Amino acid sequence: MKKRRRFRQAETLQERLRKFAAQSREQAKQMPAGAEREQLVKKARQAETAAHLDEWMSSPGLQSPT
Repeated sequence: MKKRRRFRQAETLQERLRKFAAQSREQAKQMPAGAEREQLVKKARQAETAAHLDEWMSSPGLQSPT
């Protein structure tokens, strides 16, 4: 059986998601209005939501999302 190569991430999941969201929004600003731009904005929103959920799940108090 082949061994799986392990890779340790330098940044946390939250950092990577927030960076992806910021890059996606920046790309969307430079594009003309249309379906591609809307897809980028949608992906940015999803990444921000995922970062928020990850932050909530890893919090010590586990408070309900607001």
